[in-house]
Amino acid sequence: MGTLYKEPPSIIQDLKVTLQYSSIVFPLEEIERRSMFLSNIDQVLNFNVETIHFFPANPDLPPEIVAEKIKTALRKVLVPYDFLAGRLMLNPQKGRLEIDCNAAGVGFAVATSEVSLDEIGDLVYPNPAFMQLIMRNPDNLDPDNQLLCFVQVTLFKCGSFTLGISTNHVTFDGISFKHFLDNLASLAGDKPLAVTPCNNRQLLAARSPPCVMFPHPELVNFEIPPATTLFEAKPEDLEFNIFRLSSKNISDLKEKAKLGLNKNGSNTRIMSSFNVVTAHVWRCKALSGDIKGNQEKTSTLLYAVDIRARLCPPLPSSYTGNSVLAAYACTKIGEIENASFSYLVEMVSEGATRMTDEYIRSAIDCGEMSKRFPHGDLLISSWWKLGFSNVDYPWGRPKYSCPVVRHRKNIIVFFPDIEGASFDNGVNILVALPFKEMEKFQALFNNSPA
Repeated sequence: MGTLYKEPPSIIQDLKVTLQYSSIVFPLEEIERRSMFLSNIDQVLNFNVETIHFFPANPDLPPEIVAEKIKTALRKVLVPYDFLAGRLMLNPQKGRLEIDCNAAGVGFAVATSEVSLDEIGDLVYPNPAFMQLIMRNPDNLDPDNQLLCFVQVTLFKCGSFTLGISTNHVTFDGISFKHFLDNLASLAGDKPLAVTPCNNRQLLAARSPPCVMFPHPELVNFEIPPATTLFEAKPEDLEFNIFRLSSKNISDLKEKAKLGLNKNGSNTRIMSSFNVVTAHVWRCKALSGDIKGNQEKTSTLLYAVDIRARLCPPLPSSYTGNSVLAAYACTKIGEIENASFSYLVEMVSEGATRMTDEYIRSAIDCGEMSKRFPHGDLLISSWWKLGFSNVDYPWGRPKYSCPVVRHRKNIIVFFPDIEGASFDNGVNILVALPFKEMEKFQALFNNSPA
């Protein structure tokens, strides 16, 4: 089932990037200073998310001109997205993180590379050298003056360039970041906003008094300071592989799952591409460890569900904050080993089905009563269908857009292939495991599920 992505024969270890200049970019217009409330979902996502967008050369728009257009568009977009130019602060009275919308600015840098885009080779392969395409927080900034957003434009000798963006996760989820990119692209073309952002995070405030109506095994209470995060990687000796499923492979997984579903016909929601791929990956990951003597051990799968349309009333589709919650599926290792594939697909589907308005409100209230973090032995981070490569910039769409990923044993990343490739509409699956577990994972992955 699927194929193992082979490492390119030669990976450029150094993109030979030289910083030309860096600056702080401020909103184009004066904005009113305010403190932005952050929901309980936002509170636990205090870490940076980095993406790189690769663009081919455009003879009508040299990259130097593009860099200036991006800088100007960034100044414009910081007016409706005023919080992005603010600073993350801990309110000591409330013990909560807030954003001080003080127009202190975002980071902007222009760099050059001595290589061409073609010399980099396959953009899908997560090259550690891509870190050179992302600007970092300046070392001389005080802890209370850490930037929430950095933008770096890197110009290659062939005329191609990259747009590297780092944002603190408290500012955006994947969907709202896509809207932000749409707006940045629109303003760069001297057009109006493509989407009017909704910045009211109070829409996801806890109820008063909070009312927890459900058990929430996907959320665990850790006694840690509110300004820290549990998403730091532990040093491990891991190897990583990319596994690829084509659209044909995914269709085959759906057919396998249908065999065990009820005779009244398969539910299209249960049979989604995400659900069948996730079920397959969950089984491979759960059984890749030492399962002897661990048959009664529970495996918990987590994945993000967009809750905008699941609330009553629904959130505006343009809501800028994190409107995702961790759905879960859990069962014993022995059951995963012996269960039919269709049963695992149904379990994955139930995680999203569980996300009703009342369940969502209960989860948010749970975070009000004590700080709760999503916790499981496998988190699926899906960038598969966010559509970053579909953004229409004045200089054209990206050749490829991808996250800058770090290899972590309990996080598996789904991401798309390059648009127009023969693999289009399939999915790449990034897995990092110790050597022996990787061998078992690969053997399980290549075997069609029962």
